[in-house]
Amino acid sequence: MMKGICIKEPKKVEFVELNKPEPKENEALLKLLYGGICGSDLGSYRGTFAYFEYPRVPGHEFSAEIIEIGPNDKGLKPGMVVTCNPYFNCGECYSCKKGVVNACMQNETMGVQREGAFSEYITMPIDRIYDGKGLDAKLLAVIEPFCISWHGIDRGNVKKGDNVLIVGSGTIGVFAAIGAKARGANVYVADISKDKLEYAKKEFNLDGIILNTTNEEFINKVNEITNGNGFDVTVEAVGLPSTFQNCIEAACFGGTVVVIGVGKENLDFNFTIIQKKELNIYGSRNALKKDFETLIDLVGKGNIPIEKVITNMYSWEEAPRAFKEFDENKGGKMLKILLDFSK
Repeated sequence: MMKGICIKEPKKVEFVELNKPEPKENEALLKLLYGGICGSDLGSYRGTFAYFEYPRVPGHEFSAEIIEIGPNDKGLKPGMVVTCNPYFNCGECYSCKKGVVNACMQNETMGVQREGAFSEYITMPIDRIYDGKGLDAKLLAVIEPFCISWHGIDRGNVKKGDNVLIVGSGTIGVFAAIGAKARGANVYVADISKDKLEYAKKEFNLDGIILNTTNEEFINKVNEITNGNGFDVTVEAVGLPSTFQNCIEAACFGGTVVVIGVGKENLDFNFTIIQKKELNIYGSRNALKKDFETLIDLVGKGNIPIEKVITNMYSWEEAPRAFKEFDENKGGKMLKILLDFSK
């Protein structure tokens, strides 16, 4: 037997006894090293995340050590530190057959529609395991959320010299800003939290911030920054109707809006603005194998300070406290919380 972490119901995290998994053919047995608590995990804890079902073992961003693995053509061996693709696609639906596996019509993400990684050991299909190439296990645990943001920036076709606005300075928003900066864009971030904005600007060399207190002040600041033109690309990284509206309003004519945030609320707005501005609107869901491989290599070069996204560390036995304190962190500087399973 082994221990796992379970969200039984909103605001209730408990430890559960689980059977230690045994790898099947073409699977590997992994020991968890670090696991990240993300915004969607927080939504699951609060009862606001659209896709979550209770009770559930959470966790879809993690690093692990290979304990057992059979012969494979990927060079994976026991003792290697790896990360994994947590989005399980069916392989049979229309999306999968078109190659859009990240948007599988029956998608099951670990810790959301299926059991997650927050336990002492897990098994994973070998083809979902990626060699960490020597990256520190803590950094490897945040590759997955970076992939979520990178995939969105890729969807928006962000280019050198573009003026980009990220609405939301949580982990996904910050990673989106880092990704856009890595492509040579001029990057601004908007949020209602002054502390989070100032931390993001200082630590990640952003070009500017917008304190999003009222819609009028938001639009005035957008016009001031862009000389009234609007941003080439806006990225919604919160999941609220108001922040999606912000992105629509802040985009330039002929601009692009990328929606990464997930929410449950509806928005009533005059959609003719989409036609008037000839906007390109893209949804961005999950990530692809190429995103993981690209970012492991990119972070491995040492030019992107993603370690600064990790603001809080807890032992995995402190998971209930970690979720509670993350929930109570109203507008504070908490970004990525890691649970340490390594000891």
